[in-house]
Amino acid sequence: MSNKPAPIPKVHKNCLTKTYCRDDKQNRFPVHENQIPWSKHYPEYDPDDFTMPHILKGPGWADPNIRVMDVDINFNAVDGKIDRRSHHGIYKLDDEGSPVNPCGRTGLRGRGTLGKWGPNHAADPVVTRWKRDKHNVVVKDKVTKKPILQFVAIVRRDHGDWAIPGGMVDAGESLSITLKREFGEEALNTLEIPEEHKATIKQYLDEIFENGIEIYRGYVDDPRNTDNAWMETQVYNFHDDDGRSVGQFRLHAGDDATGVKWTDIHKDLKLFASHSDFVKKVANYHNAHW
Repeated sequence: MSNKPAPIPKVHKNCLTKTYCRDDKQNRFPVHENQIPWSKHYPEYDPDDFTMPHILKGPGWADPNIRVMDVDINFNAVDGKIDRRSHHGIYKLDDEGSPVNPCGRTGLRGRGTLGKWGPNHAADPVVTRWKRDKHNVVVKDKVTKKPILQFVAIVRRDHGDWAIPGGMVDAGESLSITLKREFGEEALNTLEIPEEHKATIKQYLDEIFENGIEIYRGYVDDPRNTDNAWMETQVYNFHDDDGRSVGQFRLHAGDDATGVKWTDIHKDLKLFASHSDFVKKVANYHNAHW
């Protein structure tokens, strides 16, 4: 993790829906855009404390419930194998010892459907290639005259939105391993491919994932976020410039994905959470059509 904190996003909006994303019976406390910052006086603010039942049951990857248990969690530090630091630097704790969302109010306390108190770290690989015609010539947009970039998009199993094939960083796992694992499992279905093909797939993945460009690191405007638990990610672009490695893969949805395809990048893309913003940054980096 870089020693230089990422700048705090000015606003988050995905959290300000009427109900929580995973439970339409759980309301968020009303928060207007100008009431999001903690510095804004809002004495009436009194959101519910809500954590999904399956999180409270205590699966191995989830934190214990510090509301009812006396546990020692080292926030703002590497706590055993769990990195509890934020890309935005030191975050505050409230009077109950719970982490405080650095981007402001969300209308809900607790963890919602997130496993960790404080930052929940993810990794998102944006794998790209140039769109080519049947003669293998790069296709350009008729209006902007810029080449069209394609990226691997999946349909998330949990809510049906198109998204980047990323996922959570496991405790003690390096970022590079997470990026390759998530892309392989969700876009190539490496969990179920025949054993004789795994070596070839691994070789191509190692090659394309060797040289990535960091596009973003920090807070994610994610509908799962709460006042005490939030998503942060590191986004890397892995570009197959000549289309000879990942660009030739036969995509096959697996694990948390129900669909996968090479998708043209353009300004009208509708993607999960902040993923459209990430893809736009990739297009700008390559001076591609947007």
